Amino acid sequence: MFIGHFAPALAARAVTAEAPKLGTLFIAAQLTDWAFFLFALGGIEHLRLVPGITAMNPLDFYDYPITHSLIGTGGFAFAMAVAVWFFLRNAVAATWAAIVVMSHWVLDWISHRPDLTIAGGEHKIGLGLWNYPLAAMGVELALVGLAVWWYLRRTKGPIGPVAILVAVMLVFQAINWFGPEPQDVGAPFLFLGMFAFGVLTFLAFWVGKTRWHRNEIGLGVASPPR
Repeated sequence: MFIGHFAPALAARAVTAEAPKLGTLFIAAQLTDWAFFLFALGGIEHLRLVPGITAMNPLDFYDYPITHSLIGTGGFAFAMAVAVWFFLRNAVAATWAAIVVMSHWVLDWISHRPDLTIAGGEHKIGLGLWNYPLAAMGVELALVGLAVWWYLRRTKGPIGPVAILVAVMLVFQAINWFGPEPQDVGAPFLFLGMFAFGVLTFLAFWVGKTRWHRNEIGLGVASPPR
């Protein structure tokens, strides 16, 4: 699961004008992965290459109880909610930000092999969708496609920025699926992952500036307020 994690961000922004802006929700969607990559760089959490561990990729996330346990993800969701509330003073926005953060764990639970935990420890869970490539690809594309469709229906603005965002998402996802398998999971690999997150988040902030929620200004307005 890569671009599929951004589907809840698009959906949350579609639900209500009180949700945070799309760029903020993109940060929320991958907050625990941002933290994991930074922790892996610092030697706090760990991953390794195990060829064949799943049908779709050789990554073994064998030690990430802080960022990818259910309780740990809940902590990041709470922190994100506090940050959003601090800047927006809006409990609805804070709640939606937290929901998007928590969605990351749920989607990982569906796609990962058993490597997630509830609160750390030896008992690990995961439904293993990654072992069924066609199903995994179909689910991910369906999630993103439905979320983009709903976002477009619930917002107004030019289609071009959204099309660019979706195109870049699909290019990154194609590289993830069909590109060469990584030969190392050291700093270059981790920085590349954060670079991809950063590019998509930057584009999401841009898209958010070009579109506005229908409930904010009504259906009859043809252009955004100045």
